[in-house]
Parts: sequence; C-alpha cells; structure tokens
Amino acid sequence: NNIFLKKKILIYGLGKSGISTYNFLRQKAEVYLFDDNFINNFRFNKKKLSYSEILKSNFDFIIISPGIDSSKCRLSKYLKQNYSKIYTDLDVFYSFFKSDSITITGTNGKSTTAKLLHDVLRDQKKDVRLVGNIGNPVLSEKKITKKTFFVIEASSYQLDYSKIFQSKYSVILNITPDHIERHKSFKNYIEAKFSLLN
Repeated sequence: NNIFLKKKILIYGLGKSGISTYNFLRQKAEVYLFDDNFINNFRFNKKKLSYSEILKSNFDFIIISPGIDSSKCRLSKYLKQNYSKIYTDLDVFYSFFKSDSITITGTNGKSTTAKLLHDVLRDQKKDVRLVGNIGNPVLSEKKITKKTFFVIEASSYQLDYSKIFQSKYSVILNITPDHIERHKSFKNYIEAKFSLLN
C-alpha cells in the first residue's frame, strides 16, 4: 500500500513542483496548500490554509518545494518540530512509480549531462523523460508505462529533503563549494549530494 494514499498532506511552496504535486495527489489524498507568497495562495482559495490553521493542524506528510529554505521560511519553526514528516515530489514519484531512472547531481554540468543522456536514449527509441530541476517537474509526466525511463536532474535541496527516493543509476558529477548559505557548511552540502548513493 502506498504511504501517501488517503493521507492528510500539506504541500508547502506553490511553484512548478508544488502545483504538479498537488495535481498528482489531489484525487489520492487529503491535500492542503500553503505558500509564503500571498499571491500564490490566492489561486487555490478552497485548499489553502492560513498560517494559524497550519499551526493547529496535524499532517501525516509535508511535501516541501526545493526552493524553500526550511530555516528561513514562514513555517520554519513548524518544520523543525515536524522534520520527520518532510518529504519531496521525488519521494512521491518513487513511491508510486519505482520506474527505471538515472539521477544526476553535482555542482556544475547537471543540465548539460542530463540533456545529452536524454537525447542519446531518445535516439535509441526509448520512452525517455527529462525531468527534475530541468524542465518538467517529475510528477507532471503523463502516460507512464513500465518501459518509461526517467533522466532526473536533482539539486542538493531536493536530495537534502528526500527520505525514500532511490534511483536505479546515480551520477555525481563534481562538487565545489556552492549554496553554503543554505546548507550551512560544505560538509552538509556534500552529504546532501551523496545521500543519492545511500
């Protein structure tokens, strides 16, 4: 049984990945939405919760968008208290599809490598999708079959928040100091990347 089915879920961050997660889960679970930006919330009046409603709510899962810095956002205290409930769209994807995938991370060259791999596989007549940090969020893909192969570009932010996501193949291209303001130290940044290999 899928861990996300029929659960009470908060999607935090209504950018591309948050909205695709909402569209994917809305028939499968009890989904609520929140974004620090008032204008983003406005589009989903019925499903959005106010800050105070969230603090009083108990969710099974919190799906967080990679762009959100959990230590600097509006819900930072709430996230700290509920850290074990934080998951990502990659986790949702993995729990439903467990498709063959190759995930690429690293500081530089992710997009180029992902694009080249995608093009090579497409030339071999594979049903291949280029998703993640590049182009489409992973949950926006349609008509997925057992033969669909995913080339996923993953950022350190996504990997840092992910709890169950696994990839059949994983590539770490290179690691140089980057996003230190968010990860707090180079060691944390490296650990986020290497979580892909666990």
